[in-house]
Amino acid sequence: MSRLQADHLYKVFGRRPDEAVRKLAATDEAAADRDALRADGTTAAVIDASFTVEPGQIFVVMGLSGSGKSTLLRMLNGLLTPTAGRVLFDGRDLTALAPRELRTVRSTKISMVFQHFALFPHRSVLENAGYGLEVQGVPRDERERRAAEALELCGLAGWEKSWPDELSGGMQQRVGLARALATDADLLLMDESFSALDPLIRRDMQDQLLVLQQKLKKTIVFITHDLNEAMRLGDRIAVMRDGRIVQLGTAEDILVRPANDYVASFIQDVDRTRVLTAAAVMEPAGAPVPADRPSVGPDTPLAELCAVSARAAHPVPVKDEDGTVLGVVPQERLLAAMGGLTGQEVTAHA
Repeated sequence: MSRLQADHLYKVFGRRPDEAVRKLAATDEAAADRDALRADGTTAAVIDASFTVEPGQIFVVMGLSGSGKSTLLRMLNGLLTPTAGRVLFDGRDLTALAPRELRTVRSTKISMVFQHFALFPHRSVLENAGYGLEVQGVPRDERERRAAEALELCGLAGWEKSWPDELSGGMQQRVGLARALATDADLLLMDESFSALDPLIRRDMQDQLLVLQQKLKKTIVFITHDLNEAMRLGDRIAVMRDGRIVQLGTAEDILVRPANDYVASFIQDVDRTRVLTAAAVMEPAGAPVPADRPSVGPDTPLAELCAVSARAAHPVPVKDEDGTVLGVVPQERLLAAMGGLTGQEVTAHA
């Protein structure tokens, strides 16, 4: 069973929302429909969004401002009620819950990490980290123990008695992340959580999240407008435009097979060498491969594959853990992929 499922979600603000949903469901022309509805005093923020998030997966929703991604996130935990559609969490329909039941789910099963930290200035770091547990009514001793453990996970051991204004922006965001982790929630919702940070601190927080995810295997929905961040963090990525999901897939899917010109324009400046792997660009071997040839694994990034290819006078074999040859990567195919060609263009070029 999927941990989280969005089932044909719509969110329309303004007059006659149900009528607007019927109009939107009848066509795929999102931009034209939104403009027509806006002229009538109605705003379609999310249009027919469907996806699943598996347990332990980081699912990234990426889009520019106004694309609907933050509205979508707020429907996932019931902060906004969908105009149409359902949100299923562990098979339970959150949209059908009474307000009290929904508050219980939000306080025990789902945690949010906000963009602007949302720390209480009059509470210590430890008290901020334990706030979600305090809301749950957890006794003080247990609350402080769990909050301290979460702070240690986030690299803040020794800062428990400090005040938020004594911490850097990156450290404050770590407190926000620790607060979410302390509740031991099954689902983390992260809304542009790193976008207010300086680039170096932002990358450090991305590293921190990936390290934590290896240990904790949380289910995470991460909202961002930065495609490089999406590509680095996401097991799967949904690209939104004008309220609709225009492409859904892995980072490699989106880089190699963009769904349309809009997505293709987004990926022009992505560092492909850090995202694409040998498996994404290899071709069938066609002939037996000598056992002594230097090889790479299917998950080897192109940045590392380049170093091997530069020293080889032949296509680089790609092998699995058992040593079985999965394919080969000729140098011209590698260069074509790094040059930004799509999957079909790489094949044609090679």
